[in-house]
Amino acid sequence: MELPETIRKRLEGFSRNVLFDPTRIWNSTNENDAFLPHDKRVLSSLPLQMSLYFNMWFFPLWWISETVMFHLKYPFLPDYYKFILVTVLLLMTLFEVIRLYLGYTGNLQEKVPELAGFWLLSILLQFPLILFQLLNEAILIQPLERAVHIVLVIFVLTQAVAGFVALRDMVRHTADQFHLRQFD
Repeated sequence: MELPETIRKRLEGFSRNVLFDPTRIWNSTNENDAFLPHDKRVLSSLPLQMSLYFNMWFFPLWWISETVMFHLKYPFLPDYYKFILVTVLLLMTLFEVIRLYLGYTGNLQEKVPELAGFWLLSILLQFPLILFQLLNEAILIQPLERAVHIVLVIFVLTQAVAGFVALRDMVRHTADQFHLRQFD
C-alpha cells in the first residue's frame, strides 16, 4: 500500500530538513520547497582574503608614509623625478583602491571577471610600480620607504599567487558547471 501523495511529499521534505544532505541546496524560488542537487563548494580563497584584509589596513599606513617621505625628499629631487614620483603615487593609490575592491568582490562573491581584473592589476600595473619605487636608488629611497615597499611587495606577491590559484579553481568549477548543465 502506497502513502498518499501529500503525506509522501511532506515526509520527504521533513527528512531533507532534519537529515541535512550537504550535496543539496535550498531553492527558494520553488513553491514546493524542493531541494535541487547542486555542487555548492566554497571556492573563495582564505589565504587571499586574509592577505587582502591585512593589505586594506596597511594601505593607509603605506600612503601616509609615502606622502611624508616624498614631502621630505622633494627639494632634493630632479624635476623629472618629482613629476614621475607624483604620477606614480597617484597611479598606485588609484590602482590599489581598485585592486582591493576587485579582490574582495571577486574572492568573496566568487566572480571570475573581478578576480581576473584583480590579478591582472596586481601583476601588470601594481607590481612594476612598487618595484620601481623599491629598486630605483635615484629617487633617494628612505629607510621607511624601503620598509613599507617591501611589505607591499610581499602583499602583492602573496595575493598574486593566491589569486591565481583561486582564479584557476573558480574557472575550472565554472567550466564543470557549464558542462553539467548541458545534460539537464
